[in-house]
Amino acid sequence: MAAVTAALVKELRERTGLGMMECKKALVEAEGDIERAIDDLRKSGQAKAAKKAGRTAAEGAVVVAVSDDGKQALMVEINSETDFVARDDNFLAFANKVADAALAAGEADAARIAELKLDDGATVEEARQALVQKIGENIQVRRAASLNASDTIGAYVHGGKIGVLVGLKGGAEELARDVAMHVAAVAPMVVSPDDVPEDVLNREKDVIRAQPDMEGKPAEIVEKMLGGRINKYLKEVSLVEQPFVKDPDTTIGKLVKGQGAEVEAFVRLVVGEGIEKEETDFAAEVAAAVKG
Repeated sequence: MAAVTAALVKELRERTGLGMMECKKALVEAEGDIERAIDDLRKSGQAKAAKKAGRTAAEGAVVVAVSDDGKQALMVEINSETDFVARDDNFLAFANKVADAALAAGEADAARIAELKLDDGATVEEARQALVQKIGENIQVRRAASLNASDTIGAYVHGGKIGVLVGLKGGAEELARDVAMHVAAVAPMVVSPDDVPEDVLNREKDVIRAQPDMEGKPAEIVEKMLGGRINKYLKEVSLVEQPFVKDPDTTIGKLVKGQGAEVEAFVRLVVGEGIEKEETDFAAEVAAAVKG
């Protein structure tokens, strides 16, 4: 009997897309033989989910759950292979159950969310596998983000693809939702200029100094021009300095201050962000099939 090592469990997870506990159990039962474990999983019906695991899931939806007191919220990105499935009622029901369970547990780590129990007693991972078998696409709980606010959280999801949470100190839910809608549209980097990381600021300064119109100018002129462009950059990336999308004559900072509020934090998720999608050449695929 071969030892069931962490490396074996990892390999089985990568080859099947199943959860850690399922892989460990299968390896133990197969006495450490990974090929036998895969065969056993196929026989038990989990293979259908496993076969889909290698396929790119870059579509999907962002769903939000908010606490009854409106001071806590969590959003989760759940991916599918096609936008058609992302709009399926079964998929969306699963996504909302996952968000509710994660909020109740206060858990924003995707690996731990997979182990949470849903109302029917199944874990999130078990429910995911069942949904894969039912729908026939690779479905993954990719990531989650949570937010706590002193007084109010505004949540906004645009087309199921862009999700935003905004936390306010003071202010009403309608104001928080308006700010969340702005964040969805404009994608600020930080709340205020002071929040821009120093390394990001230094990199931006390097870019500005290297611009063609800086060449050959005296150092004091370069620094003066640099200061002006950095200030412009900080206003562009900072939420409170941006013109409000619904009323460009006022900034977000003035908007919230005028209603006795203050922006504490925000989080923004975009479906498929950072996932490299596979480009399919259907003509080549058909030609290869005919040749084969």
